[in-house]
Formats: sequence, C-alpha cells, structure tokens
Amino acid sequence: MLSEDQMATAGAVIKEKLTNMPIKNKIFSMVTMVAFLISTIVVMVPEGNCITIQEERELSKEFMAVVRAQFPLIEDPIINDYVNRVGKRILAVVPPQPFEYQFHVLHVDVYNAFATPAGHIFFNSGLFAALDSEEELAGIIGHEIAHVVCRHISDRIESSKKIGMATLAGMVAGVLLGAGGAAAAASAVTVGSVAAGQTAALAYSRENEMQADQLGLEYLTLAGYSGEGLLTSLQKIRSKQWYGSEQIPTYLTTHPASEARMSYIDNWLHQNRSDTVKKHGEIGGFDLAHTRLVALYTDEKTALNRFKSALDASPDNPLAHYGYALVLTRVDQWHEAAEHMKRAIEGNAMATSMLRDLGEIYFHDGQYEKAMETLSAGSSEKDPEGKLYLGRTQMELGRIAEARDTFENLVRYNEDFTQAYYYLGESSGRLGDMFSAHYNLGRFYRLKGDLKNAGFHLNRALKLAVDDSQKQMVELQLKALDPKKEKKPGTG
Repeated sequence: MLSEDQMATAGAVIKEKLTNMPIKNKIFSMVTMVAFLISTIVVMVPEGNCITIQEERELSKEFMAVVRAQFPLIEDPIINDYVNRVGKRILAVVPPQPFEYQFHVLHVDVYNAFATPAGHIFFNSGLFAALDSEEELAGIIGHEIAHVVCRHISDRIESSKKIGMATLAGMVAGVLLGAGGAAAAASAVTVGSVAAGQTAALAYSRENEMQADQLGLEYLTLAGYSGEGLLTSLQKIRSKQWYGSEQIPTYLTTHPASEARMSYIDNWLHQNRSDTVKKHGEIGGFDLAHTRLVALYTDEKTALNRFKSALDASPDNPLAHYGYALVLTRVDQWHEAAEHMKRAIEGNAMATSMLRDLGEIYFHDGQYEKAMETLSAGSSEKDPEGKLYLGRTQMELGRIAEARDTFENLVRYNEDFTQAYYYLGESSGRLGDMFSAHYNLGRFYRLKGDLKNAGFHLNRALKLAVDDSQKQMVELQLKALDPKKEKKPGTG
C-alpha cells in the first residue's frame, strides 16, 4: 500500500497527465494508473474500453512514467544487466510476443515482484536480497512472464467491471484528495473502499495462478533451469509471515501462495525432473549482482555487519571483500574501501566489473591519478556511471577539454542520464562556451523537474544563441517545460 506522501505525489502526477485527455480516455487512464499504484489492485474500466494490444502498450507507457515519478528504480548496470539476462534467457523459449519485455529492480525493502501490461516486470530489492540463487530469481521471473503471456493483467482489467463504482470512486477520490492536501482523509477513503472490494480485486484468480505456475515451470525447464527455484522462493516469501503475524508480504496479496498451489508445484517438479535440465547450468553472475544489491541497497548497518561477519569467517573470500568495500563507501570510509576492493580484484576472475568501483573510490578519496588509470581501464560505453566519473576525474586533473568530450559522448549514447548534463554544462562554462553551459544546465534542471532553474538557464541560452540551429534547440527544450504544449498520450 502506498504511503500518504506517495499518494499525494501520485495524485499530482495523474492530474497533470489527465489534464488534456478526452473524457473517455481520461476515465480509462485514471482508473488504470490509480489501480496499479495502489498495491497493483485492478479496478473497473469504463464500458467499451477493452484492453487491446495497442491500449496495453499505451497504458504501459503511462504506468512507467508514474513509477519513475513515485518509486526509486535501481539504475545499476551490473544488477540490471544481470536481471535482464536471466529474463531474456527465459524469453528465448517463449513463443513470439507482441511486447518488448523489460525487467526492473525497485529500491523498496518489501517482498514483492509484479508484471504490468506490455511486459514490464518489476522486482523489489527486498525480495531480491532474500533470494539465494539464480534458480530462485528465474523462478519468480518465469512466473511473471507467464502472467504477461496469458494476458492475465489485461484480462483482470477488462473483467473487473463486477467490482462496482463505489470501490472505484473511493480509490480515485482518495488519490485526488491526497493531491489536494488532505492526505489523511485520502488514506482513510482509499483504505475503506479497498477493504470493501479486497477479495475481488487484490489477487489473481486461483486459475490465473495455476496457469502461470504451469506455464512458468515449462518455460523454466526449457530455458535450462530445474524449476525448483519457484517453489523455494515462494517458501521464502511465505516464511515472511512471522509467528502468526497478520503482516502479509505484498507478493502474497497479489500472488497467493496457497498450500494447494505449492503442493502442485512440488508434485510437478517430482514428475518432470530430468538430468538433461541440470546440464544447462546458470548464466552466472548472481553472486556478484546479489552482493552488490545487498551492499548498496539494503539497510546500511545490517549490510556492514553481514559482510564483516563474512570476512571474519572467510578472510580470503573475494565477494566478501567486494561487499564490504561497497558498504564502506556508504559511510565515506574511502581509503579502507579501496584496500578491500583491491583484495576483491586480486582474487576474482570477474575483476573487470570491479575496476570501475575502485576508480570511483579513488576519486572520492582524492587519488585522481589512480582514479584516472583505473577508470580508463574499467569503464565502457555500456557503463555510463563509469564514464561520468572518468569525466569528473579529468576535470579534477585540469583536463577540461577532454572532460567535455567525455560528457558529450556520454549524453550522445545515454540521453536520459541526467547528471551528465550538469557536468557537460560545467565543463563548457570553464572552457568559455556559455551557450552550451546554460543550455546543458537547462536540460539538467528540466530532467530533474526543477522547472524554474531550467527556464532561467534555457532563456539565458536563447539570448546567447548565435544561429537558428541553436535557437531551435533551446526552443524545443523550453517547449518541453510547458505540459500544455506536449503531445497528448496516444496521438501520432
């Protein structure tokens, strides 16, 4: 369930998105966005708005915009690349799909994973941290892929007309009241209305779950996994319901792990075990991605204790040194972090992926020459964070022209990498190119959502523009500051 602050902000985002929509589309979009924001509850759709493939794609775009505004996505290339590689391995055995699947990790310490229309699959960091193997990660991903393949989400939207207007009105009113400043009242209205329709709206049907389990297990075994990870991951989620507490993991509200369901999975595994499955093995990388996630995206104190204990038990364990080094960066112990990262690199065949981390540590420790050497060797075009620190190191060493080239290449290949525009603007200013300085600072603040500062810098850039091409560039950015001038969703 969303917090009151999240409801308030969500309401503001939704109101902005709905301002210029036709009334029919406005009702449809309001219902679907509110539904997915409130613990993935699916509510009714106006008569005649059956979910087509195209509508599902459009809904997915709207939903992603809301997610990005509301929830902290983990934009970590090592973690994201690994999760997407596991997902794509499973998708390779799935029949051709009308959607391009994408896999995301949310920085939320809750046991949850869910799929949205059009193939966006989300994994919460809390659930990822609790897993012990690629088999378990793949088990959850395979199950979520099966839900999308069967179009259970869009079917729930279409078939949820039975829930009734009272529940729908309560949810919408709750979010909009939150946007108007009455967050406490909004929460009360929403919770009350959800309670009234909880049985009908919260969970997939039993048939949905059984179908997703069966199909997901088939996909997993075809992809070379044993399938046992689905059962063990569900058992972990189930165990979160400690000591008879009424606190139920979010995953269980939308994917009930009933005894009958887990018994079915267990029986299926016994009947379908094959030695040929195990020969495929795993794609590898779970330990690295999992260590990184636990070190950087879980509770700081818990992570420190975890990796310190791991080092006490096994002083030569490269991954323990790696995790401990990463946690030390969170408490600004840069010199000690560098020593542990070097130990991790010395004993690890996957050291290349750790060089960028060492370079960043050297940068924060003020060892710029070492940072330059390490980042030059350890960063790639697929690693925007590494390139950002390479450019920042070049600036600290006074190599401003080289730094600007680095930042220009960075935004050329990663145009949504917000922070890069700030340093591109700063390096341009230090080289005396004030048009580029203000233009890129304006882009930085626009992407950050700071429209006042964005407008200030872009208007300064407009005055400094020397030709029509530069003026058009700035005017395009200024136009993007005004939502009323943006193209309506769903139009050409």
